[in-house]
Amino acid sequence: MLNRLTHTQLLRYAGLFTWVVVGIPLFVLIWYLGPEEGEAAVGPTPRAAVAVGAHFAFGLIYWQITRTLGHRQQRLSDLLLLTALTFSAILVSAETGTGLGAILMMVTAGVIPWMVPVRVGVAWLIVQHVALIPVFIRSEGFTLGFAIMQAMTYVGYSSFAMVIGLIAMQQSQAREEQRRLNTELRATRALLAESSRMSERVRISRELHDLLGHHLTALSLNLEVAGHLTEGKAQEHVRQSHTLAKLLLTDVREAVSEMRHDGAVDLSGAIRTLAEGVPALDIRLDMPEPLLVEDPECAHVMLRCAQEIITNAVRHAGASTLWLSLGRDSGGLHIQARDDGAGAETLAPGNGLRGMRERLASCGGRVDIITGRGKGFALDIRIPLEKSA
Repeated sequence: MLNRLTHTQLLRYAGLFTWVVVGIPLFVLIWYLGPEEGEAAVGPTPRAAVAVGAHFAFGLIYWQITRTLGHRQQRLSDLLLLTALTFSAILVSAETGTGLGAILMMVTAGVIPWMVPVRVGVAWLIVQHVALIPVFIRSEGFTLGFAIMQAMTYVGYSSFAMVIGLIAMQQSQAREEQRRLNTELRATRALLAESSRMSERVRISRELHDLLGHHLTALSLNLEVAGHLTEGKAQEHVRQSHTLAKLLLTDVREAVSEMRHDGAVDLSGAIRTLAEGVPALDIRLDMPEPLLVEDPECAHVMLRCAQEIITNAVRHAGASTLWLSLGRDSGGLHIQARDDGAGAETLAPGNGLRGMRERLASCGGRVDIITGRGKGFALDIRIPLEKSA
């Protein structure tokens, strides 16, 4: 069963389990221990109610943070949620006078690498435990030095949890990268199979035209001459043979023309394979079935452009949905894409976009990009039909 869970799911459920376990001594402390040690309590105090609220707030925030862990870019809202998560853990310790909040901080440490860069995460880990020092001094009666040592002990535990979270993040990223590469490989293999099929059909049609067509033409001419040289019953058989030869030559020419006409690459299968391998992105395809492209080079360019669009939507735009439309019209082949990502005020083309423009230039195509902060990215790619016909 555990083998079916991803790294993020394992981290999420382990954190929630720890949260539940911490809640058990918290409620025991509230309901069965009174204001004075060993005395029965008549009910929860106001501070206990705050501690319970902080504990429930921690669980809800952790549930929200880990819903899309690893499938989104770092945003300001994530930092606010992480701050609230840390504050809830500190509040549990402050209101109960125990180290229960420090245990919740270990859970927080497991998600810190997913939320902020490692250097910021290390500083965050130290600062959140520094906030526990006054709690230990006030509630436990520790001296300043002993309180610092106690906080440092919890820092060690949380550091271990943070490293585990970092390893889980790296493994998850490696798995997603491997999945992406496998998808691209399968899409390229599908396109290569289509190109090989088309090349084989063209080769066979050429052989039929050059060899069989040539011999049938020579046979037809010889039978026509034989028809003039023979008489009687033999001449009738020669004429029938001549007619059959001409019919066979016509059938061969029609077969050759049909094979050449159908010699186009079906791009739809490769595109669908590419889109199905991106679990972090909802790709909504609008594409005819089949999508035939006569020029294998232009088909390859369209596949690479679609691949780059999907990669940019996941890595840079932070999008959750991508609308991708492919087809052909009187103007040629086209790709239209739009995502719901963050967008940008100014466009700074990277290696991916530059490579896309270079590929399109080889087919006489172009790309127009429209973006804005909070408006996502929209692309319109065109390849002239003359280049693909």
